[in-house]
Amino acid sequence: MTAITKINLGQNGPLVSKLGLGCMRMSPVWGGPGNDESESIATIHAALDNGINFLNTGDFYGAGHNELLVGKAIKGRRDDAFISVKFGAIFYNNQWLGLDLRPVAIKNFINYSLVRLGIDTIDLYQPCRLDGSVPVEDVIGTVADLIKEGKVRYLGVSEITADQLREAHSVYPVTALEIGYSLADRQIESDLLPTAKELGIGVVAFANTAEGLLTGEMKAPLAADSYQHHFPRFQGENLIKNLTTVEVLKQMASEKGYTPTQLAIAWVNAQGDHIMPLVSMSRRVRLPENMEAMQIRFTPEEIDTLNAHFAPGAIVGGTYLQR
Repeated sequence: MTAITKINLGQNGPLVSKLGLGCMRMSPVWGGPGNDESESIATIHAALDNGINFLNTGDFYGAGHNELLVGKAIKGRRDDAFISVKFGAIFYNNQWLGLDLRPVAIKNFINYSLVRLGIDTIDLYQPCRLDGSVPVEDVIGTVADLIKEGKVRYLGVSEITADQLREAHSVYPVTALEIGYSLADRQIESDLLPTAKELGIGVVAFANTAEGLLTGEMKAPLAADSYQHHFPRFQGENLIKNLTTVEVLKQMASEKGYTPTQLAIAWVNAQGDHIMPLVSMSRRVRLPENMEAMQIRFTPEEIDTLNAHFAPGAIVGGTYLQR
């Protein structure tokens, strides 16, 4: 497999792999089953062996299961891994209850995370969102205090607005912004992405296939038990129209000899050296194709075609990230 390029995560930030490994789906998500733990750990080991050092998790993924799993995988290999952890989401019986971003809660969260991960310091620590329930300066200031204590190395933020990003960065330098970004979800290009670039903040881009829409494998109607029914873009006529748009990606992928998923990842990768595609994997078999996607290059004409067919708003039904 081709070696993965390393980039600085943000201006003057740490050196990390240009491709990140999302670990969420290795654990039970939204009440669904998790994956085989031994295979998940083997996948993390294979990623580390191939130079993918950015591992992304959250303290609420599988009610702590994901951090325990990542902790098992990096035991004896701590120096090989850069650990990114999100906090703040509150669930009960797999039901979303909201956020708890109080400073006292954050200080509680991180101690549990450190124990589950079996480490002394989290590399990148970030609120999963900011909802206005707690002043931004209190949330960010608490993480800044944890950095001073040595429990955290760098501050990250996730799923926030451009104004919130500026406010957070004014309290303490933000190293990375984690946000959903794909051909199907380009609304952040008008404000949030330029703000991150202006401030020298790296972008960790998840949901590169827009929850399966861009894989070329989705068909209408979806299975009755599919969680995607919750989002308007996957419902009724919206899904039919959106799958018609995806045909353009499928055709280009066929002509280039790749899969639509690979092209979706490659497009995100092509958006800049400061942007990292964060790809969820729980099986080793996925690793070669995702690494190969990082080597794909587009002609100017191909970029123009994708931009024309996947202009912001071209996917109907809103962004799947809307809650």
